[in-house]
Amino acid sequence: MREPSEPTAGTAGRLVRDDRVTPATEAFLAHRNLLFTVAYEMLGSAADAEDVLQETWLRWVGVDLDAVQDQRTYLVRITNRLAVDRLRVLGRRKESYVGAWLPEPLRTAPDVAEDVELADSVSMAMLLVLETLAPTERAVFVLREVFALPYSEIAEAVDKTPAAVRQIAHRARTHVAARRPRDTVSPAKARAAITAFQRAVETGELQSLIDILAPDVVALVDGGGLMRTLPKPIVGADKVVRTLAAGLSRFAAERSAEPVQVNGHLGLIVRRDGEIETVVAMRVEGGLITGLYFVRNPEKLSRVEQETELSR
Repeated sequence: MREPSEPTAGTAGRLVRDDRVTPATEAFLAHRNLLFTVAYEMLGSAADAEDVLQETWLRWVGVDLDAVQDQRTYLVRITNRLAVDRLRVLGRRKESYVGAWLPEPLRTAPDVAEDVELADSVSMAMLLVLETLAPTERAVFVLREVFALPYSEIAEAVDKTPAAVRQIAHRARTHVAARRPRDTVSPAKARAAITAFQRAVETGELQSLIDILAPDVVALVDGGGLMRTLPKPIVGADKVVRTLAAGLSRFAAERSAEPVQVNGHLGLIVRRDGEIETVVAMRVEGGLITGLYFVRNPEKLSRVEQETELSR
């Protein structure tokens, strides 16, 4: 008998065996967006999340479905374990990454922004906070706080006792709470920030942007060693403005900026001569921009041409 095809973003809808969708395929496809979201929140990389999903599928097709009581939880457990393993490998890679590392941005659908908790969990700011957790802490936090899995199920996923998982969850929540954005940004304030930045990109006029930069704003630029970038974070409104002014003065007439949903929040896709050059995400608190994230590494820009579906 032929082996079932392996589901990918391009072939997921065509997976059949003997002209019929198999029960394993049907279950996997029903939860695919959820599994991708789990893997992405664990890794901050869409490319690596897709790899984890391929491995999840290969393990899933070998499972006796009759013995599985809850297919969603079982699939999440497989995905989580594989993501933790991949996260440890990525941690070693990041040690030699050229310049600042930022998560791979996603162009998300409006329904992600409408789910406030999901949007918060996949925001660039939150993913950077999750980077400061150990792999097991990150797994416990994501599975409990975002996907609301019971402690008993999380314990099986991370090979810990439920009591240990509760302690890890408490420690991770405390750690994240001290570092996450402190308030929810209103749509009006988010639009104001994006409009100011769009004006700066397209006209070079910086005053409206200066007015909404927090004094201690931090800017990070990820070029991956492939694009012009800055080796260290830029801290302080004055330094950020000077850096932006110098950067925007080059090729200004050839640039355009498009407001889009980036990781559940308003962001910008900046194009030069019609080609995507940079994706901009922001952290806004109290009506002021406290974080600016510029992803310029071309290897991280493939997922912003079209929307990526996320769910929980």
